[in-house]
Amino acid sequence: MKKIVLPFMLLFLLVMVGCTDNAPKPTSKEEVREQLIQTYDIERFKLFSTQNMWTFIKLDTQTGQMWQVQYSVKGDEERFEYDLNPNPLITTDRKVNGRFELYPTQNIYNFILLDRIDGKTWQVQWSFDEENRTVIPINRAAPSTN
Repeated sequence: MKKIVLPFMLLFLLVMVGCTDNAPKPTSKEEVREQLIQTYDIERFKLFSTQNMWTFIKLDTQTGQMWQVQYSVKGDEERFEYDLNPNPLITTDRKVNGRFELYPTQNIYNFILLDRIDGKTWQVQWSFDEENRTVIPINRAAPSTN
C-alpha cells in the first residue's frame, strides 16, 4: 500500500508546486485597485458616437489618446481615421484600462474627456477640417477674491 500512496503523494506535491503563482503581489491599495480593474477586462479601446451618423471618436481608455473615425457605404476614399490626440495624456506609470471616459455635450462637435483617476478634464473637438480638431485642458478656475 505504501508503494502506491507514496508516488501519488509525490505527484500531488509536484502539481501543487507547479500551480503556485510566482507573480509579485500588489502592496498598496492603489496597486490592488489597478490589478482588479485589469482583471475584470475593462475595454482598452472604446468607440463613442457623435451626432454625425458617419463619425465616431475612438478612445484609448488607458492613455487618453483619441482618433476621429469615419465610415462610409460609398467607398474606401470616404473611410478614414484622423488623430485628435495622438500623444498620451498621462505618464507610463499609471496606465489603467477605463481611466478615461468621453461625455457628449449639446454641441455636435464637442465632448468632455474625464480622467477618472485624478479628475482632470479636457474639451475635445472633432472636425472634418484639421485646424478645427483640438483637445484643450479645462483648467480649474482660481477662487474669486471679492
